[in-house]
Amino acid sequence: MVDAIVSPLVEQLISFVAKEIKQQVKLVIGVEKEVKGITSHLRAIRAVLDDAEEKQVKDEAVRLWLGRLKYASYDIEDVLDEWITARHKLQIEGGADDNALVAPHKKKKVCFCFPASCFGFRKEEFGLKQVFPRHDIAVKVKEINEALHDIAAQKDMFDLVKSGNKSSERPRRVQSTSLIDEEEICGRVGERNELLSKLLCESSEQQKGLHIISIVGMGGIGKTTLAQLACNHVEVKRKFDKLLWVCVSDPFEQFRVAKAIAEALGIPSSNLGEFQSLLKLISESITGKRFLLVLDDVWDGDCIKWEPFYLCLKNGLHGSKILVTTRKKSVASMMGSTDTDIITVMELTEEECWSLFKRLAFFGPSINDCEKLEQIGRRIAGKFKGLPLAAKTIGSLMRSKQIEEEWERISNSDLWRVEEMEKGVLSSLLLSYNDLPSKVKICFSYCAVFPKNYNIKKDELLTLWMAQGYLSAKQNKEMETIGEEYFSILASRSFFQEFEKSYDNRIIECKMHDIVHDFARFVSQNECFSMEINGSEEPNTINSLDEKVRHLMLIIGREASFRVPICRVKRIRSLLIDNSRTSCSYFNGEILEELFRESTSLRALDFWGSYDVSPFWTLKIPRNIEKLVHLRYLNLSCQNIRKLPETLCELYNLEKLYITRCLYLEELPEGIGKLINMKHLLNYRTDSLRYMPVGIGRLTGLRTLDEFHVIGGGGVDGRKACWFESLKNLKHLQVCGIRRLGDVSDVGEAKRLELDKKKYLSCLRLSFDEKEQGGERRKNEDDQLLLEALQPPPDLKELEIRFYRGNTVFPNWLMSLTNLRSLVLYGCENCEQLPPLGKLQSLEKLSLTIMRSVKRVGDECLGIEIIDAFPKLKSLTISSMLELEEWDYGITRTGNTVINIMPRLSSLTIARCPKLKALPDHIHQTTTLKELRIWACELLGKHYRGGTEKTGLKYHTFPTS
Repeated sequence: MVDAIVSPLVEQLISFVAKEIKQQVKLVIGVEKEVKGITSHLRAIRAVLDDAEEKQVKDEAVRLWLGRLKYASYDIEDVLDEWITARHKLQIEGGADDNALVAPHKKKKVCFCFPASCFGFRKEEFGLKQVFPRHDIAVKVKEINEALHDIAAQKDMFDLVKSGNKSSERPRRVQSTSLIDEEEICGRVGERNELLSKLLCESSEQQKGLHIISIVGMGGIGKTTLAQLACNHVEVKRKFDKLLWVCVSDPFEQFRVAKAIAEALGIPSSNLGEFQSLLKLISESITGKRFLLVLDDVWDGDCIKWEPFYLCLKNGLHGSKILVTTRKKSVASMMGSTDTDIITVMELTEEECWSLFKRLAFFGPSINDCEKLEQIGRRIAGKFKGLPLAAKTIGSLMRSKQIEEEWERISNSDLWRVEEMEKGVLSSLLLSYNDLPSKVKICFSYCAVFPKNYNIKKDELLTLWMAQGYLSAKQNKEMETIGEEYFSILASRSFFQEFEKSYDNRIIECKMHDIVHDFARFVSQNECFSMEINGSEEPNTINSLDEKVRHLMLIIGREASFRVPICRVKRIRSLLIDNSRTSCSYFNGEILEELFRESTSLRALDFWGSYDVSPFWTLKIPRNIEKLVHLRYLNLSCQNIRKLPETLCELYNLEKLYITRCLYLEELPEGIGKLINMKHLLNYRTDSLRYMPVGIGRLTGLRTLDEFHVIGGGGVDGRKACWFESLKNLKHLQVCGIRRLGDVSDVGEAKRLELDKKKYLSCLRLSFDEKEQGGERRKNEDDQLLLEALQPPPDLKELEIRFYRGNTVFPNWLMSLTNLRSLVLYGCENCEQLPPLGKLQSLEKLSLTIMRSVKRVGDECLGIEIIDAFPKLKSLTISSMLELEEWDYGITRTGNTVINIMPRLSSLTIARCPKLKALPDHIHQTTTLKELRIWACELLGKHYRGGTEKTGLKYHTFPTS
C-alpha cells in the first residue's frame, strides 16, 4: 500500500530534478546532488516494500517503519506540490517565464515557503513563520535527504528481501476437500437448493460445451461449504459418474491443477508426466462419462491458461459441469459463467450465526444450564455480522472458556484484537488484500474513514480518491475512468456489498461488511478515523484523535454542541463533516479561520449541510482559505452562504467545487477563471445567483457545470458577467445545465452556442425560468424557436426540460436522440399533447410532472407504425397532471402485429392525478412490474389496493394528505 505513495513520488522527484532544479536553482551548490540522493533513497526503499508490506502484519517494528516512511512521503509530496503550485501561480498571474521565478535580481522577488515540519522537524526550529526566497531550498532539501537517509538505513534491520530476489512461493489457504459434516452446517438452505437446481437441471443437457456454474462471495462467507453440500447430495452423486474436487488457490499452476484432476480420476501416479501428457490422460479418462469438476478457490480466470483444460474436458458426456468457487465475480465471468449461472453467497442471518457459534462454543452442560453465558454469547454472535468463518473461529475459542468473566472480556473487546481472529479471519482477508494492485490497496484502506454501516456514495468515494492523488491518469484514460476500474475491482472481490443501483443498473451506493471495515482500519494503521458527536460532552474517542490521523469524518448529531479540536490534527488531509441532521452548521467563521490556518495539508474538505438549513444563520467563509494550497475537493453544499471570498480563486489545484443547494448564494468570485484545474462545478439549485462571472468561459477543462445562469438584467454589470454564448468555449462538458432561458431575447445566441458540437455532452438540463418576475412574458413561439436552436449532440444520454411554455415539446431533434436513456419534462404547462416518446428506443426512465394542459395520453405517445413502444423503459413517473383524465391506447396493433408496450417496466409512480380513472391494459398484463405507487389519486386509488391474483403485484396507495 505504501508503494502506491512512494512509486509516484520517485517519478515526481526525477521530474523535479530535470525541470526544476537544473533550470531554476542551478547556481545553488549541491541542490541537484541532494535531490538525487532523495530519489536514490526512495528507490532503495521501494525495492523492499513488497516484503515489508507482508511482514508488517506480524512484525510491529516493520509496521512502525512503514508508518514513518509513509508520513515522510506525505511531507515530500506537500513540498513538491507547493513548489509546483507557486510556479503555476506566477505563470497565471504574471505570465512570467521559469527563470523569472527564482532570480533574485529580477523586478519581482519571488518568495516561497516550504514546511520545516517535514519528517518530524518542528516549525519553530526553522523559523517557519518567515517566508524565504525559493533558492534557499538547498537547506530544506539537505534536511529532507538526511531524514530519508535514516529511514533507508533502518530497512536493513528487518532483513527485507528485494522484490526481484524474493521467492515466488506465496502462502496458500488450507487445502479443501469435498468431505463435510452436514450436521454442523447452519443455514444455506436457499443457496443449496438454487445450486442443486442448476446442477441437476435437465434443460442444460442440450447446451453446447461445458456448463460452468460459479459460487461468488467474500473470504470466509461459506463458498466452499456450499459446494461441499451440493457434492454430497444423493441426487448429485447419482447423476454424475465422476465427482472431481480440486483446490486451485493462488498462484494458479497449470501442471499442479492438471495433476490434481488426474489423481482425482484415479490415474496412477507413475503415469503423471508432462503437462501435455496429463491432459491427454484426463481426456481419455472422462470420455463417455458425465462428470462434475469442482474448482475451489479460483483466483486467476485467464482464459488462455484455462483453455487447455476446457479442450481436454469437452470429451465428457453431455450434462457434465464445472463448479467454480471464487471471491471475484470477474473470474466467474472469465471462466464462462453467465449471470444466471452465478450464485452470490450472502451473510448468514443473526440467528443462523448464533446457532453456528452455539454448537461450537457450548459442550458438556446443556445450554439451559448456561443462561448467563447464552446472553453474553448472543452479544458476541451479533458482532460476526453473518460471517460464518468469524462464528466458527470465536466459537472454537470460547469452547475452552467457561468462566463468565472471560466471555464478558471477549464481548467487550474489539474482535480484531483477539489472536484467534487474526489467525483465522485476518489471514482469509489478507489473501484477498494481497491480491490487489498496490494502488487499489490504498483506495481500499481509505474506506476506513467512513463509519460502520455507512452508505458510501460511489461518486463521492471516487472524488475523495482523486483528491488524495490515488488515481493517476494514464494514456487516454481519465482519472474518473481509473476510479471506476478500481471500484469494480474492490466490488468484484466482495470488499463492498449491499449495492444500491440506478435505473440503468449503475452502482450509486454501497456498504462495507463490519469485519471488512475493521480490516480496512487495520491496514490503514489508524490513519482513518470517524467519530459521531451526539451531545455536549466530549466523546471518549476524542483521545484517539492524535497526530497520526490523516483522514477524519465527523457525524454531527441533532443535539451536538461539543466542538472537536480538529486543528490539533495539523497534518490532516481529508476532513469530512456530515452535518445533515441539524439545521445549524457545526462550523462558524472563527473555527474555519483556525482550521484554514493550521490544517494546510488538506486535500479534501467536505462539510455538507442540512437541506433545511436555517435562512437566519449565515456562514461566512474566511479569506484565509487561500492557505489550503493542496485542496482538490471542496464541498460547501446546503450551507447558508451569501458570498464566496475572492481568495478562493488562489486554490489553483481545486478540481471539484460543490455548492449544491446554496440557495442564498448571490455571486461567485470574479477571479474564478484562475482555477485552471477545475473540472466540476456542481452548483445545482443556486437559485439566488444573479450571473456567472466572466472567468467561467476560461475554464476550458470543465466537465460538469450544473447551472449556467443566463444574464437577466437586475443591474448586473455586463463587464463582470459571462454571456450565454461563452459556453461555446467549454468543449469538454459532459454535464451541463442552463437556467433562465426565459431571459434569452435573441435565438441567435443559442445557435452560436453550438451545443450539438459538444461531443462529450451526455446530460443536458434546460430551464426556461426567468430572473425578472412581473414583466411581460415572452411569446410561446419564442420558447419553441429557442428550444429548437438548443439542439444537443446525437449521443446525449439524459435530457431535462423545465418550465417550457411552448404548445409542444417536440422539437425536430428530439426523435434523433437514439441513445437517450432518461427524459424529464417538468412544468411544461402549455403542452397539450405528448410527442411520440415511444419511438425513443433507448429510453429507460421517463418523468412527466406539472403538465396541466394534458388531458389524455393515447396513441400519439406511441408513434406511428411502431411495433415496440418504449422497449427499454424501466421507470415511469406521472405527477401533478391535474387535468389528466384518460390514459389509454386505442390502437394496439400494427397490421396483424400486436404492439408491444413497455415490456420491461418495473417501477410506476402516479401522484396527484385526481381525475385519472384507470390504468391502461398493458399495465395489468405486464409481468415485469415490481412496484406501483399511487399517491393522492382519489379515483385511481380506489381500484388498486392490495394486489392482483394475476401478477402478484403489491400496490402501494397513499392518501391525499
